[in-house]
Amino acid sequence: MNDWMPIAKEYDPLKAGSIDGTDEDPHDRAVWRAMLARYVPNKGVTGDPLLTLFVARLNLQTKEDKLREVFSRYGDIRRLRLVRDLVTGFSKGYAFIEFREERALLKAYRDADGLLVDQRELFVDYELERTLRGWVPRRLGGGLGGKKESGQLRFGGRDRPFRKPINLPVVKGDLYREGKRDRRERSRSRERHWESRARERDHDRGREKRWPEREPSRAWPENDWERDPREDRPRGREKRDRSK
Repeated sequence: MNDWMPIAKEYDPLKAGSIDGTDEDPHDRAVWRAMLARYVPNKGVTGDPLLTLFVARLNLQTKEDKLREVFSRYGDIRRLRLVRDLVTGFSKGYAFIEFREERALLKAYRDADGLLVDQRELFVDYELERTLRGWVPRRLGGGLGGKKESGQLRFGGRDRPFRKPINLPVVKGDLYREGKRDRRERSRSRERHWESRARERDHDRGREKRWPEREPSRAWPENDWERDPREDRPRGREKRDRSK
């Protein structure tokens, strides 16, 4: 945990495929391919790798003259190479720019990342092929960054740095056993629950005792439902007698 770094100092395909660099098993086939690959950096590439920047996410219509115009404001450019397809000659959307001074390199690294050129936001990073040990390119399952849609996300670079691992406390003796503090909290909550239930029962019983006093129940005669209510009406003769 003490040697954790958000940016990888050495390329490991297994760690690059993990969001925090702690995975022990590959989660996709591309990681397997990168682990089995034996990649040798291109010996035909010239220039100082420590003074070279990797510029990606270019507009496919962006030309070398446009890139030179944009990056020359940070310092003198010694060499600029826009990577193109060998068959079609079309741009692949990334380039390598070598500066003459380290000061210009650092300034471009700091300020040019996210710069809008031809309606596209640039991604700028140091060259990794010749500077990062164990580097495996994306075409072999490696690389850094990536999109969620592709399902091949890689971490440990400037675009997607590692997240800090979360260390969960382990109880000595049993991983699934509760600690003393957890047991105390659970017993207290259980006691509070049963105390509230007891108070509710006492309150309901008190209401039942007070209810007869507040509204006494009516007592009906035994044969009240069987009696005909017309029997209680006075007869016609009795009415006439009362009128006399």
